[in-house]
Amino acid sequence: MDRNNVILVDENDQQIGEMDKLLAHKNGNLHRAFSIFIFNDKSELLLQQRASQKYHGGDLWTNTCCSHPQPGEQLKESALERLYFEMGLQCDLEYSHSFIYKANVENNLIEHEYDHIFVGFSNQDPNLNRDEAQDFKWMHLEDIFSDIAVQPSKYTYWFKEAFPLVARKLIDK
Repeated sequence: MDRNNVILVDENDQQIGEMDKLLAHKNGNLHRAFSIFIFNDKSELLLQQRASQKYHGGDLWTNTCCSHPQPGEQLKESALERLYFEMGLQCDLEYSHSFIYKANVENNLIEHEYDHIFVGFSNQDPNLNRDEAQDFKWMHLEDIFSDIAVQPSKYTYWFKEAFPLVARKLIDK
């Protein structure tokens, strides 16, 4: 499942073009992305540790799954497909919200994404695609907040941005 292109967007998430994924990350072009957060009935979040060979964020902990929809794909269907590809999980996803972030990351790359957040529920442990994720763990929200405060460098930038927003929405329900 190659995902070599990204959809370039403006600040209103209107498509303005397409670009090679690595080039967009080198240039810092704003592009569409999605992040998936899967919770179980113990209110634990499923985290993945990104595979060490990833071009950025290798070995870092992050949300359950994240990627970029490809040109011509519907956002939710792309998210469902990628969740199964990376984590071997199938469950319903509900759109939560979106936000824009920009950050310099390792390897002289720039993450600049219009990130769409999806939330789902499952009690199933994942069946990892080792090219994408090398480990997983279920963690309670409070433990994640504590660990990020003590060891922020263990987590991806986008997760540290998105997680408080997702947690706040869950707590407010």
